[in-house]
Amino acid sequence: MSNPFLVMEDQLIANALKIRFFPITVQSAKGTRLTDPNGKEYLDLTAGWAVAGIGYSHQRISQVIKEQYDTLSFTSQLSAPEQTMVALANKLVEITPGNFSKKVWFGHSGSDANDCIAKLVPLAKKRSRMISFMGSYHGQTMGSLSLSGHPAQSMFIGSGNVIKIPYPNPYRPPFGETNRLTDQVLQYLEDEVFRTVCPPEQTAGLIIEGIQSDGGLIVPPDDFLPRLEKLCKHYDIALIFDEVKVGMGRTGKWFSYEHTGVTPDATVLGKSLGAGLPLSAVVARQEILDVGSGIHMFTTSGNPVCSRAALENIAILEEEFLLKQAQENGDYFMKLLKELQTKVEWIGDVRGHGLAIGIELVEDRITKTPATEKTAAICYRCYELGLLVFYVGIHSNVIEITPPLTITKEEIEHAVSVLEQAFTDLAYGKIDMDLVKSSQDGS
Repeated sequence: MSNPFLVMEDQLIANALKIRFFPITVQSAKGTRLTDPNGKEYLDLTAGWAVAGIGYSHQRISQVIKEQYDTLSFTSQLSAPEQTMVALANKLVEITPGNFSKKVWFGHSGSDANDCIAKLVPLAKKRSRMISFMGSYHGQTMGSLSLSGHPAQSMFIGSGNVIKIPYPNPYRPPFGETNRLTDQVLQYLEDEVFRTVCPPEQTAGLIIEGIQSDGGLIVPPDDFLPRLEKLCKHYDIALIFDEVKVGMGRTGKWFSYEHTGVTPDATVLGKSLGAGLPLSAVVARQEILDVGSGIHMFTTSGNPVCSRAALENIAILEEEFLLKQAQENGDYFMKLLKELQTKVEWIGDVRGHGLAIGIELVEDRITKTPATEKTAAICYRCYELGLLVFYVGIHSNVIEITPPLTITKEEIEHAVSVLEQAFTDLAYGKIDMDLVKSSQDGS
């Protein structure tokens, strides 16, 4: 490691706080671009794990943060509330589907928001069990990791009240058949899970990602979510959607589940909600969030600066028509990536909605053996070429495309050309695999 800053960072920052793909150091950012201390500019297709939804350093956000801090830098909304958090809650209730009484809980991250679900839903329903999906990523706190089904949390033993079932992955169907995928997963839930380890009368809620994000940008069959909603209603099980990563307009609608017309009992938000500031929320039926007083609270929850930034963030999304732009540019991105797929045999699947896109790499399209090392190499080579992409998936073989929603068609064309160059370089052995491996282990 030759970069002096990275040497110091390695000495001082806990490895528990790191996940690295390449040796980048960031000095500044604007719009869709990051700049390192040497002045090299990168087109960012990660948006900082989908946090920078409206891009970096938006002037309107900068202005309202300063105004709010100058007026009221902080009040603990737990005991001395002010109007900004209430205005934000009102807006979230307005944009979230559901003609029933709703309330809003605020936190700092997707993890503590999903912790809210893990604690409050069983209390509200007076049932002990919860259901989630294999491959899901709901957070790193003990409650949220208990709900998760991702290898990143597998070293911990979470709460024993959560039962995990297969996610309906059309590219890798868990029961070996794509045509009847929805039938198979729901039959497994009803005929096996409900009859053995998780009786429905003891099940409080089911939490799902409308697009399974860190599990590999997996889009379920069109009929799955509506039929899952019907099943949950039949058994009086709360249906919760984790929209932390793909919500707030990324898929071309406010929430990914809106593509199939379902209405959940609770929606979990985070990441891009605060426009770069730490803020999360749960918008849910009143009876879920009013189950008790002061039982899931944090001193700085809903603080005025973060709430003001989130209000302005939503206004920008609306006034700059970024949901519509995400849909249109996402379709264009998918079109170009599908064309690239015809040229690159390692691309097994391209999928997504709007600007939440996954490119799954395989050694060959017959066996679909995950091309884990090749995926890491492509991400590293893109970094060298000035393009930032991360990889996700339970096999670490899915390139994640989650750029700022402000990305242009010209930038999309440039990104695909860089990806094509990276695949060409990999084919001709022009990527230093030792550098790729060292970037992952931090050496």
